[in-house]
Amino acid sequence: MSHRFDPTVLREYDIRGVVGDMLGAADAHAVGRSFATCIRHAGGHRVVVGRDGRLSSPMLEAALVEGLAAGGVDVVRIGLCPSPMLYYAEAVLGVDGGIVVTGSHNPVDHNGFKLVLGHRPFWGDDIADLAGIAAAGDWTEGAGTVTDIDVLGDYVARLMAGWDIAGGGGLRIGWDCGNGAAGPAVERLTALLPGEHHLLHVEPDGRFPHHHPDPGDEANLADLRALVAAKRLDLGLAFDGDGDRIGAIDGQGRVLWGDRILAILAEPLLRELPGATIIADVKASQTVFDRIAALGGVPCIARTGHSPIKAKMVETGAPLAGELSGHIFFAQDWYGFDDALYAAVRLIRAVCLSGRSLAELRDAMPACVSTPDLRIPVPEDRKLAVVAEVAARLDAAGMTADTTDGVRVTAADGWWLLRSSNTEAAVTIRAEATDAEGLARILATVDTHLTACGIMRAPGISIF
Repeated sequence: MSHRFDPTVLREYDIRGVVGDMLGAADAHAVGRSFATCIRHAGGHRVVVGRDGRLSSPMLEAALVEGLAAGGVDVVRIGLCPSPMLYYAEAVLGVDGGIVVTGSHNPVDHNGFKLVLGHRPFWGDDIADLAGIAAAGDWTEGAGTVTDIDVLGDYVARLMAGWDIAGGGGLRIGWDCGNGAAGPAVERLTALLPGEHHLLHVEPDGRFPHHHPDPGDEANLADLRALVAAKRLDLGLAFDGDGDRIGAIDGQGRVLWGDRILAILAEPLLRELPGATIIADVKASQTVFDRIAALGGVPCIARTGHSPIKAKMVETGAPLAGELSGHIFFAQDWYGFDDALYAAVRLIRAVCLSGRSLAELRDAMPACVSTPDLRIPVPEDRKLAVVAEVAARLDAAGMTADTTDGVRVTAADGWWLLRSSNTEAAVTIRAEATDAEGLARILATVDTHLTACGIMRAPGISIF
């Protein structure tokens, strides 16, 4: 037997698609058979599996586990969990790999698989190789065992190890779990943390009845903002569907995106580890890189995406990294993966250590205006060429650009970034300036480059 995946589900960092259309039980079984083959070829024999709260996740998990066992690996099932809990289990249970069935923050009818092999993300060429194994039907055979264990208590206890302030933490905090997989862990965590905690939408529900679990969209923070205002809380925290991305608002209801959260986390870390390297992705504000340097750290720019950032952390020895999107990664006293619950603990700790409120920390940050990610549809076979054409034009004009991921160009009063999307047929733009007028000038420059490529950006943007 063999299996061919719909090529659109084979993403850069995971396997993901619309359930019932491009992804189903047969695909999950084939993922299991093929990943079991990868595990056994690497000399392993044991894998941990978890799932999120989406309606299709139990079905996909059952088929996945069946495929893994048929491939001759022993499966440890940990049940419903946020992705970071699966990563934690893979790090501590003495297994050889892990898979979590999750649609993350994607629409309700989407689902997929995030994979880890040998404590390293399984991505890029690894996913292509897995698809090749499936297409060839070159699977190992066997009869692996399946066992169920509960790691939630151990995981939450490990999260609490990040809290080391004796007698501190009298903050009043709102938590919005968005009916995602983080809810049960947040309930247990807040029962142990000091302070006063108000929880929203903790019950996992794959219909997401209150709002979509994506804190990167400000509209999804409305319930949390209302809670913070009504209760006069110090701050609010929000999570995506699988608990690996964090969102935050201060006591005035203002959003702190992932790069600003990283800047706050950098201060206590650099007191503890002077001169450490801290990584931010290419979308991050220049003010974050400047803040890391001012604190005595070594700022490092990296490709966007949780897998390349994890790889960059290993390469540089960085103890901390973050993305604009809210993925925050810890290697200091942690395992090097992105964990929004651990980020919440460390953010609360950083606020307490600062002696200021989160609103005061935000007020102290340099003023700037920026765009969100502006996505411009471009055919899949054209998007890389567009970025390359712009890069060539910049080079011909003698302009310097950072090409870590697309092209990031520093202007007199800000910067702009053009890159190819890893997840859809589009190019993305992000820009930042010291004021709205500067941002308009920078975007006009970007538009000139796009027009030369035969692309038009839709008029009108929001700024933050």
